Amino acid sequence: MANKVKQVRISIKNKRASFEYFLIDRYTAGIVLTGTEIKSIREGKASIMESYCSFIGDELWAIGMHIAEYAFGTYNNHVPKRDRKLLLTMKELRKLKAKSSEKGFTIIPIELFINEKGLAKLEIALAKGKHFYDKRDSLKEKDSKKEILANSY
Repeated sequence: MANKVKQVRISIKNKRASFEYFLIDRYTAGIVLTGTEIKSIREGKASIMESYCSFIGDELWAIGMHIAEYAFGTYNNHVPKRDRKLLLTMKELRKLKAKSSEKGFTIIPIELFINEKGLAKLEIALAKGKHFYDKRDSLKEKDSKKEILANSY
């Protein structure tokens, strides 16, 4: 009988993304990581709140993503806030580069997760910034949903 190890679903989200931006297109990208970085992500010690994506040459990079140092990482440990290369197809990269160069568009990370194969993936979105009045509308909508749920019980 084989031992079955129960895997905990790792999902680190950028909760402010949908409040600050209109999310236009979503993509799932692989990330180039070192050994201690993936171990820290599996422990859930990462943050994508202040990060964004930018093109350097023809490559897409995640900038400002914080992955805490691995506790048992000795001298092989990584730098917590280094830039990390994202892996997408050339077709997706060309489309994102063209759209993000337009005024008002940016690329932001939405969710960092481990897929069923054990690989770290970053869900990114092409986004357009919201104005102040759009944010007020989002808050009103959120409050009305809470009120409906409270009245249904």
